[in-house]
Amino acid sequence: MFVACKRNLLKVCKLAMVLAFGVFAATPAIAQFTYVDRYDFSFNSGSIPFDIAQLAQGTDGNLYGTTEQGGAHNFGTIFSLTPTGVYTDLWDFDGVTGENTLGGLTLASDGNFYGVATGGGTFNYGTVFRFTPPNSVTVLHHFTGSTDGWNPYAPPVQGSDGNLYGVTSSGTVYTITLPSGTFTALSQGTPTGVYAPLYLASDGNLYGTSADGGDFGLGTVFRVKTPSGAIKVMSSFFGPPDGQNPYAPVVQFSDGFLYGTTSQVTNGGGTIYRISLAGKMSTEYEFSAVVNNTNTDGASPYAGLLYASDGYMYGVTSAGGSNGGGTIYQFKPGTSPTKLFDFSAPPLLANYATNLMQHTNGSFFGVASTLGSGNGTFYNLTQPNLLQILQIAGPIFVLPGGPVQILGNGLTRVVSLNFANVPAVFRAISDTQLTATVPMSALDGVIGGSYDTGLPIATVSSVHILPLIQTLDPLSGPAGTLVTITGGGFTGATKVKFNGVAATEYTVVSATMIQATVPSGATKGKVTVKTPNGKATSTQKFVVR
Repeated sequence: MFVACKRNLLKVCKLAMVLAFGVFAATPAIAQFTYVDRYDFSFNSGSIPFDIAQLAQGTDGNLYGTTEQGGAHNFGTIFSLTPTGVYTDLWDFDGVTGENTLGGLTLASDGNFYGVATGGGTFNYGTVFRFTPPNSVTVLHHFTGSTDGWNPYAPPVQGSDGNLYGVTSSGTVYTITLPSGTFTALSQGTPTGVYAPLYLASDGNLYGTSADGGDFGLGTVFRVKTPSGAIKVMSSFFGPPDGQNPYAPVVQFSDGFLYGTTSQVTNGGGTIYRISLAGKMSTEYEFSAVVNNTNTDGASPYAGLLYASDGYMYGVTSAGGSNGGGTIYQFKPGTSPTKLFDFSAPPLLANYATNLMQHTNGSFFGVASTLGSGNGTFYNLTQPNLLQILQIAGPIFVLPGGPVQILGNGLTRVVSLNFANVPAVFRAISDTQLTATVPMSALDGVIGGSYDTGLPIATVSSVHILPLIQTLDPLSGPAGTLVTITGGGFTGATKVKFNGVAATEYTVVSATMIQATVPSGATKGKVTVKTPNGKATSTQKFVVR
């Protein structure tokens, strides 16, 4: 279980679990998966990598994360790891910039990483910071323990508007405006015990979990609206067979539902659950009972799920399994998980196994907090014929005509790129990064392309095109005038307004054009278009004569 942090107890505040743990070894259950221990953390550098979110891939193809301890001051570090396990300390936290970095990092569309320190800073309530590779840290806010919250665990994530949003463990939602880095506390009232990062779903809202609070005091799934930060509890956990105390984030599967894990239930195993965007929740799987620290499928899934390019989800447990050290498993809704590996571990030691991430080379990577030499380990899991993928640096909501940073491998050999089959202009910056311009006629869908060998490549999840108004033609006229609105992202438009008055007649001609009739009662003002992905406002004003 997590232990709540208090003002002067931060150094001894950890993600503590009473689990069996020890040397990290794996026994394969499915032959085609290959496990490799790439690096064992050392107390002489960064140690105890919790990385509650997951490791983050950088534009250079390396993986970036944080440790809770170690470094020059034993306050934790920022590190990078190559996919083959070459480790580099990049920043040693010094108390002033923060201490005890538990959450990991978020790569934003500006090319910087953002994270939080659970403690330290001016008031010893933690900080939120920007990390610019190779070794520059800028503190954006020192938490005061007041209305801005305290002791954040998880890094902020980018919302559909491009700004960062996070939640402190005390339940305060905040935003970081980009590119300025301005901090604003938005709202309070989230159930306390928020340890996992928010997740940006296809409806443009952010979803999170709390390990405490709710109707039964056993945790919740909640929604954060942007840009207001308004909070709504979607569902409360109530124990068996529903599960309780979720410490992991949710993830959206191809069926549109959100999926997550709870750390425990009556038998100690935990659950996998799903919840609709409307808040209807159900238990997908209950891990089996633990007897003498072991079971058949793993227990205590403190880590959440990864939606991977092969159409499955992957997760990690921190206990149970054949040896009592936890498991790695594969899962698809409607079926039981398939155990891929058992970790071996002697009793009486604690561990936190982080969420897996999928590198653009197709492999899965993860860290565990106290495996290897006892200071944590970095490992990867691969299977044959797993294709390379593309990733977006930033949110999955993009603006027509705007730039998008895309990560991958061998990108200098990419010869075509498209947004849902609409060709895009792009430029390879390196083998691991390219910049693309979102086509004005782009549609929702995956970003795909091909190498000069003909091999296809694509993102795992769809991107969503925000609406954008460029011009109005004509700019004036009486009620009944037919106005052509040009721009992009208009597919599925649900409303057109002239200075707040809804047009009763409009036609979405294409993704780049809407023809709307000026409604009776309209006055001089701007035109707005609303789509399932957001709302656009014209820079020009239409004058009603």
